[in-house]
Amino acid sequence: MFSFLEKYLMGPMAKISQLRLVRAITAAGMASIPFTIVGSLFLVLNILPLTIPPLQGVWDASFNKVTNIYMLANKASMGIIGLYFLLVIAYEYTKIISEEEEIDNMRPINGMLLSLFAFFMFIPQFAKQAGFELLHNPETGVINGWAVGGDGLSRLGATGIFTAIITSWLIVNIYKFCIKRNLTIKMPDDVPDGVANSFSALIPAFLIALVVFLIQGVLVYFDTDLFEIVSIPFGFVTNIAGTLPGVLVIHFLIHALWIVGIHGATIISSLVSPIVLQNMQANAQGANIPFAGEFYNSFSYPGGSGATIGLVVMCIILAKSEQLKAIGKAAIVPGIFNINEPVIFGMPVVYNPILSIPFILAPMAGATIGYLGIASGFVRPIIAQQPWPTPLGIGAFIATGGDWKAVVVALASVATATLIYYPFFKAYDKKLLKEQEEVATENN
Repeated sequence: MFSFLEKYLMGPMAKISQLRLVRAITAAGMASIPFTIVGSLFLVLNILPLTIPPLQGVWDASFNKVTNIYMLANKASMGIIGLYFLLVIAYEYTKIISEEEEIDNMRPINGMLLSLFAFFMFIPQFAKQAGFELLHNPETGVINGWAVGGDGLSRLGATGIFTAIITSWLIVNIYKFCIKRNLTIKMPDDVPDGVANSFSALIPAFLIALVVFLIQGVLVYFDTDLFEIVSIPFGFVTNIAGTLPGVLVIHFLIHALWIVGIHGATIISSLVSPIVLQNMQANAQGANIPFAGEFYNSFSYPGGSGATIGLVVMCIILAKSEQLKAIGKAAIVPGIFNINEPVIFGMPVVYNPILSIPFILAPMAGATIGYLGIASGFVRPIIAQQPWPTPLGIGAFIATGGDWKAVVVALASVATATLIYYPFFKAYDKKLLKEQEEVATENN
């Protein structure tokens, strides 16, 4: 099994993770985490009274009076999350290209600003029938070409993440083309660097403007635009990832990579982070999409990848071998905060034929329980991004806006994972105990 995974999964996924654009997207996902968490926590304040009715009176007399003020934190984070992704992806992508291709004159700040320039040119919507005039339809929320929603400009939100990715890739490569072919204005050596840098982006900016004009003109002629074009393939991927089979495939990939020594959570989660953020924003606006936000640490695998918190507890209480007892004691505190590298590499799970099977199956079972709990309406969908180290149950409670039934589902997930691990744990403990006794016999 391990050779199969190494050949057909580890190799291709490792190559994907090293693609420049993927690394830039990963950096954007990481950089956006503190903002999405802070913005989400303020959103929870609006939702709590729905779950705890006695709080309604307190909320009406306090927080609700200043809702529009504190919700600015949400609108300035989730409301423009596409902009966060654009800026970080463009900056990191330019930086990676500059360093790896040794293009000294290619500056990340210019790549970022040029991408921002193009992104805002792609946002407005046009009406071909009116002679390429800006679309104006207040009934649908489009004002002079700009789609406006409750959070502000709609296309700056999660729906703009995929367009931000494409825009960053296109613009940074146009910028690279200009730099490598010396299509820039070079100032004398005695000109300050700040002034020289600004002029070095002048010709690339002009070329980018022409490219955007051309793209917009062609797309508007066919009654569409870049946002709508990008939404077709990415929308298809989003829909697939939002199904239970899609969610299970994602969880399988994460854990199959782990058991051959690759941090599967980092690789796969970074690729699907735009999807779960978009779904979380949709849930905040009334949708009911199970796979959103920190679905993983809320329901799939409390205790960390593999849903190992139950396994750790069994090691402490039931293990007869000294190795598992020691691992359990060392791993319990990190496990409470969803950190389980001591289990993965210390037990170990990596390349372990006994524990690899439950390590894959347990989180898939948890994902199924969480997915069905939300899809059935038993639990409210995830609307907030809680910090991933938030302990068991508390994270699910926060993520769903204070739904106590989410705690029940999270506990059911842990119980199921523990049952899945039990026979494999017993077999592994028996094996280690036998080895321990053989060593003791040889020493005597």
